[in-house]
Amino acid sequence: MPELPEVERVRRELEPVFRGQRISRVVLNRENLRRPFPVGFVTRLEGQTVGTIARRGKYLFFLLSSGEMLLVHLGMSGSFRVARRGELPAPTSDDPGHDHVVIDLTSGVRVVFNDPRRFGVMDLMAAGPPGDGLALGPEPLDPAFDAEVLARACARRRTPIKVLLLDQGVVAGLGNIYATEALHRARLSPRRAASTIATRSGRPRPAARRLALAIKEVLTAAIERVPGRRYRESRFRAYEREGERCRRRGCRGVIRRIVQAGRSTFYCPVCQR
Repeated sequence: MPELPEVERVRRELEPVFRGQRISRVVLNRENLRRPFPVGFVTRLEGQTVGTIARRGKYLFFLLSSGEMLLVHLGMSGSFRVARRGELPAPTSDDPGHDHVVIDLTSGVRVVFNDPRRFGVMDLMAAGPPGDGLALGPEPLDPAFDAEVLARACARRRTPIKVLLLDQGVVAGLGNIYATEALHRARLSPRRAASTIATRSGRPRPAARRLALAIKEVLTAAIERVPGRRYRESRFRAYEREGERCRRRGCRGVIRRIVQAGRSTFYCPVCQR
């Protein structure tokens, strides 16, 4: 599933395409994605001019001149592709039958939403602060997110720290990959109880400070990764490296894989405590 860095990169790619442009035509090739499209979806989009595109956690919000917002969640496999005037959109999968939504702009650009597994969401809602009503936790790249905030969320929680980090009400946008990577960077075992990084009163212990910093570093590096570099080699220190030597300097551990809450977790049992 695309996590915060992937969604943020999509936002950065789409905003210059959409911003200030009017939607001339919308074509739906099916009636639903994860859930049905809202009533009047096409007519409520056509003719609208798009303003800014905001991101909150793993959600995108397109501000429309009508006073509504287009909410988009990429789900497990959703992606956009863009074609300029006179071009054909490059395929994003082997089956163009997964091209579910086509949006034409008056600039001559065509944007296609492809989603093979159909766990994505497109909805329309009244304009307001992005994410209102979605029960999302703090944005991890916001300056307001720090060890104090993280510790308060973890205090008195016996849930394994890795599982708690996947709760979007605790940290918005963090998912399986980057929770794994942040814990490795912070030298924390994914098995340890979340409460161990905070005092009983919710004050941060040193582990909370390391983890809050690691979350920011891992997400920032993923967003800013150099285009064209190998995905796995350029980003992952632990994720999907089962059986490999730990990449922390001086550590002689070997990465293990366990399953937590139905998700694969990769960690080093030597340096992650």
